[in-house]
Amino acid sequence: MTQLLTVNTNNPQPRSLAQAGDLLRDGAVIAFPTDSCYALGCHLGDKEALDRLRFIREIDERHHLTLMCRDLSDIAKYARVDNSQYRLLKATTPGSYVFILEGTKELPRRVMHPKRKTIGLRVPDHPVAQALLAELGEPLLTSTLLLPGEEEPLSEGWQIQEALEGRIELVLDGGHCGAEPTTVIDLTDVAPVLVRAGRGALSPFGF
Repeated sequence: MTQLLTVNTNNPQPRSLAQAGDLLRDGAVIAFPTDSCYALGCHLGDKEALDRLRFIREIDERHHLTLMCRDLSDIAKYARVDNSQYRLLKATTPGSYVFILEGTKELPRRVMHPKRKTIGLRVPDHPVAQALLAELGEPLLTSTLLLPGEEEPLSEGWQIQEALEGRIELVLDGGHCGAEPTTVIDLTDVAPVLVRAGRGALSPFGF
């Protein structure tokens, strides 16, 4: 059974966040709102939950997952970031961006691209996502809630619960948060490379 918990977008209830955190630590896959659209999330260290997330999305290990972090200090722990990359990250986070970066040894190999050893990193600008990360005390492994065969992510909690009944444990329903995915920028080359244009503005990167 997939539980639906309504949360106040501007002031998320601690009890609901604590319940979500406990479920994630116990191996759950959950859906929650972000500053771009709803996302699926699971614990970074849980292989079974990761496999379930990939199965729901119908993606393989070559699809970049996103490590959602509270701030840049987390990103520096899990990704190799030089000075120029850091300045760019500082100017654009928090925000609706995913940055492809080279992962560090702190990351399990199974969450990185098998050949490039890269992963998506993101600092969201959304109260519920930030509060969930604070409750966990660590980053969250995530993916856009874009189901196979759909052109746009699901944007309402009840829709997500109905579509994924029995396949995920919890939907944190923060109301409609949009249906446009993040802008994805690859920072592993000399200059930033646009992978996907989304909600985040392109002007900071000179595109």
